[in-house]
Amino acid sequence: MSNILTGLIHRQALKYGDRAALSFKDAATHPWVDISWRSFAEMVDKAAMALERLGAVPADNIGVFSANRPGVLVADFAAYANRAASVSIYSTSSQEQVEYIINDAGIKILFTGTQEHYEIARKALGRCPSLKRIIAFDMSERQPDDNDTLTFSEFLKLGEEAPEESRREVQRRIDEAIPEDIATLIYTSGTTGEPKGAMLPHSCFSATLPMHVERLTSISDADTSICFLPLSHIFEKGWTYVCLYVGMKVYVNLDPRDIQNSIRETTPTCMCSVPRFWEKVYAAVQAKIHRMNAFQKVMVRRALAVGRRRNLDYKRIGRKVPALLEMEYRFFDARVFTPLRKVIGINNGNIFPTAGAPLSDTICEFLHSCGINIMVGYGLSETTATVTCYPAVGYEVGTVGTVIPRVQVKIGENNEILVNGPTIMTGYYNKPEATAEAFTPDGWFRTGDAGRIDNTGALILTDRIKDLFKTSNGKYIAPQAIESRLGEDKYIEQVAVIGDRRKYVTAIIVPALDALREYAEKKKISYKSMADLVANSEINRMIQERIEKLEKGFANYEKIKRFTLLPKEFTMEGGELTNTLKIKRPVINTKYADLIEAMYAQ
Repeated sequence: MSNILTGLIHRQALKYGDRAALSFKDAATHPWVDISWRSFAEMVDKAAMALERLGAVPADNIGVFSANRPGVLVADFAAYANRAASVSIYSTSSQEQVEYIINDAGIKILFTGTQEHYEIARKALGRCPSLKRIIAFDMSERQPDDNDTLTFSEFLKLGEEAPEESRREVQRRIDEAIPEDIATLIYTSGTTGEPKGAMLPHSCFSATLPMHVERLTSISDADTSICFLPLSHIFEKGWTYVCLYVGMKVYVNLDPRDIQNSIRETTPTCMCSVPRFWEKVYAAVQAKIHRMNAFQKVMVRRALAVGRRRNLDYKRIGRKVPALLEMEYRFFDARVFTPLRKVIGINNGNIFPTAGAPLSDTICEFLHSCGINIMVGYGLSETTATVTCYPAVGYEVGTVGTVIPRVQVKIGENNEILVNGPTIMTGYYNKPEATAEAFTPDGWFRTGDAGRIDNTGALILTDRIKDLFKTSNGKYIAPQAIESRLGEDKYIEQVAVIGDRRKYVTAIIVPALDALREYAEKKKISYKSMADLVANSEINRMIQERIEKLEKGFANYEKIKRFTLLPKEFTMEGGELTNTLKIKRPVINTKYADLIEAMYAQ
């Protein structure tokens, strides 16, 4: 057996025994509950045999429709033991999206999270011919006519009581596993069309896990990580598998809304996240600095200057820090940075990988100055996540790092980033035409992202090629760069830049509503509703001034000439965001067409 994932949990159970592999917050009692490596391996064993008894066979696709919980990882590794693929469905998916994936992947067995997920699955059962069984992690009420669902405990009991022939069959499948077996289908979030299932064979993971250990030299089994991005996202799935491969304890955060409390309670040394998390941290810290007295502000400014010199001018490039600078840094670290990191819950921090969208240079430099080791990276579902990331020494702010070992990157036509190597998908499930389009004639994967490689070998992203647009004056605009810059502001939550074939650039902006209410109270601005507040001329003038400051350095044709404030956020439910929280530009252009036209009618 050459597949790392297939026997991973058992190998770690032999090595670590009763040491904690996972921890989760028990909803009934609230404290964090540990699951040992031995218990984890026993659950995987039972689940693997239960799947076999329910009719799972090699090359089947096993669906998982749930928010993060330990059972999601048990289901994954039980599927691998049967040479079946795990197909993660975002817990925020609609009825239509769930049914699309079940039908596309031909899912026979589906794990569900909450009662709501169970009810969506029950409806899907009548509309999806392949679906035969539901395994419910957390079902409060079983529908009266339901003979097709097992609770997770009933499912594990089925495995525990498996006859010897089931045990032998699962072992035979483990022994016969090959690198070409599909490990998982990762459905892309579909910003411009229907989702596609990227097929990632076991060979991708058998390549990528050692690559990460080789690149991320500071991580070890002494680290801990918190899992809060969805495990249906390749970034979190891949990172969590790296953690398990290294022997790290993983805290599984069940409720994304509780993440800030969870981080403070668990104080992880590692955590992967999207830039939006750090943008919010930055905005909160800036707001706190704004409320400080003059002496405190001077102290913080001095601390940041010292932190920047020490961490960016010396540590970043491996230079020895001068003794006096090191003494100054330790002084400020104890009085300014450590309290700041404690408030966030990352006072024991090692590395914090971030990817999925651009992170502004300002925020990146600020976090590094504070001793928060943000590791910017770049990757896609189709590349088993990481293509590039910051090296421990010699990273360049403004880039997404250098290529990880044994992966190759080159720049093709229209500055498109092309990738080759052992971590690239074999294609899109059931979509031969889309697969053919995704590769160059000589086999390089087309990322759809534009970029360039600098003189240090680091990759610089310029934009998503499909997002690039041209104004009616013939000027190309990269909207993500503008959106990322505006995202630094404490009063701006979400931005959609508009301007394709238009005479100038505009934006639909969702303000940070709580911060806006606070501002209105301070300035004694009266309003009856959020719609009333975002229409207020004083509010619009304030946002305009902040945009003008943020846009310094942009060419005149890139600057936002007009904008419209919305009284409510873009959401997945509203259709404006994908499950990975990327903006669906076609939806926004259609949904807010009247508001957009009004910005060009003047």
